[in-house]
Amino acid sequence: MSKVSFWLKAARAQVLPVMILPVVLGGAAAFSWENTFHVGLFLLTLIGAASAHLFSNMVNDLWDFRNGVDQKANSSDEAISTNSGLLPNGRVSEKQFARVTWIFLGIAVLSGITLAILTGITLLLFVLVGGLIAYFYVAPPLKFGYRGKGYSELAIFLAFGVLPVMGTYFVLTSTISLHAFLISIPIGLLTTLILFNHHFLHWKADKEAGKKTLVVLWGENGGLRFSKSLALVAYISVPILSIVGALPWYANLAILTAIPLFYVYQSLGITNKAADYGRLMGASLRATIRTGLVLVFSLLLVGLL
Repeated sequence: MSKVSFWLKAARAQVLPVMILPVVLGGAAAFSWENTFHVGLFLLTLIGAASAHLFSNMVNDLWDFRNGVDQKANSSDEAISTNSGLLPNGRVSEKQFARVTWIFLGIAVLSGITLAILTGITLLLFVLVGGLIAYFYVAPPLKFGYRGKGYSELAIFLAFGVLPVMGTYFVLTSTISLHAFLISIPIGLLTTLILFNHHFLHWKADKEAGKKTLVVLWGENGGLRFSKSLALVAYISVPILSIVGALPWYANLAILTAIPLFYVYQSLGITNKAADYGRLMGASLRATIRTGLVLVFSLLLVGLL
């Protein structure tokens, strides 16, 4: 395995679609509503957003390792560890892992500064907020991903919904748009759902390590009720957005992508094994990607017509 492939795997690049889709959605909105699209600016935005996502994954692994969360998950028979495994297994040194982590941040920041110079200084606000969310999600002194109270869910909604959609739209149009914010809601909520369902995989280990996710605070049953509610709100938002004119009526086809997800919900009991929640997380990821694709193509169709 080449070094690049090795570190992309370490950064969990396989989940990049959850960041790429909001960027593409913002680009599709610019093409649809303003009849504008700049390939170079779009690709630079995509590189910056993808690098920021990979940095976020790695810095989370880094601080979860330092805080003992990964070790708890790896040693528990009732948990599915979702970290890269490089640090707990000693395959790379903490110093080496941290160096690559900061390289990803450097690429993201350089991309953001370049785009701000080319399109407007306002973009630095998106870069700054996104960077602070990515780092302090698990890093001290804030560690808001450990505090519960919905801080981490709000952060994911912003980082994987509002910021990439509105940021990309601004890069391509130099405009802050209310409609761009509105179309970020479904994809932002569904990405938040992925993160929330991910907590079920190792919530008992998180509890032992002092990581207070909402699943830890509410328990398995309470967390599952919230998960279902969040999925429902995400899908209800699509027809509402079509009613207010932010999305075309045929974007409602995205609702069909909820069927496999709610089928998995129906198969779950009051208490479930980690493997069952693995199926739920997989269904959440597929639902998010499929919904994002439907929204993108619906906006592109509007622009072409």
